[in-house]
Amino acid sequence: MTPSTTHDQRPIGSGFTPASTVDDVMEGIDLTGKNVIITGGHSGLGLVATRALARAGASVTVGSRNTDRAEKAVAGIENVEVHQLDLLEPASIDAFVARYLDSGRPLHILINNAGYPGSAEIVRDARGYEAQFAANHLGHFQLTLGLHPALRAASGARVVNTTSGAQRMSDILWDDPHFTTGRFDPSLAYPQSKTANVLFTVELDHRWAADGIRAYAPHPGIVPATAFNKAVGEEAQRAMGLIDESGEPIIDPDRGKKTPEQGAATIVFAATSPLLADIGGVYLNNSDISPLDEDPKPIDLTDPDTEVPVDVVPHSIDPRSAQRLWELSERLIKRPLA
Repeated sequence: MTPSTTHDQRPIGSGFTPASTVDDVMEGIDLTGKNVIITGGHSGLGLVATRALARAGASVTVGSRNTDRAEKAVAGIENVEVHQLDLLEPASIDAFVARYLDSGRPLHILINNAGYPGSAEIVRDARGYEAQFAANHLGHFQLTLGLHPALRAASGARVVNTTSGAQRMSDILWDDPHFTTGRFDPSLAYPQSKTANVLFTVELDHRWAADGIRAYAPHPGIVPATAFNKAVGEEAQRAMGLIDESGEPIIDPDRGKKTPEQGAATIVFAATSPLLADIGGVYLNNSDISPLDEDPKPIDLTDPDTEVPVDVVPHSIDPRSAQRLWELSERLIKRPLA
């Protein structure tokens, strides 16, 4: 079955480059009176985005599993508050949603940014779900559905699902997304969760655009300085050409290796750019819409000189898969495995 698309996955000529920063993208944008929620907004790319959005006048709510750590990280940033949110705990998600809805505030921007780093051995949540799929996708899916009334009340809202070029490496493992019947494969678990972010974006935009809610899936590039990327260890980072012999990050934005300010640029572009006002359901890269790689070729990840492509591929934006994932996700958040 050949995937089909119902949206235009082509660059719009934004004028930004791989080296553009959050300051470049946010220049001239006023978010006074706007409310933002960002998961993981206290570290890495999330913290850079939190600072930029708050500086532009937005009131920012950071969702974090560790509120003490988050409070310390955002201390001194005006218009930022922190609330407890554990994306692996459905009750925590429901409590976060209830707290926000009880405030009566509309929600203009929701940035589903937090990411669960992978490991060599499988980690499961209390429901029996594989943790990367559960946190990176299902937790954000549950959060977003719960916040729909606040998003609709904004009369013009955006949902930003931070993804990765890793979406190219695996479709959804439809027969066994939680690795319950076979050996766990960490090289598929993270890519599957990132494909889910893009498919969620496609279907959300399809379902909610009529409510004035548009969705975007930005790929921030590879940012060696973040704790998320450091989690793989120095040896692996060095082998991937992300750090030099002294452990310093290698920055080469034209090859996707970025500073945190460059990496977060595409996230805040998705959240705020007027260039996207009438566009949604798209995967972004380098603060623009990514072209579609309609015939992706195999790549050799063992070759350090290999140029790893990050453009979106057909399986990540197939509208039929997007609908299928939405329906699967609805069942999974209501009926656990365990």
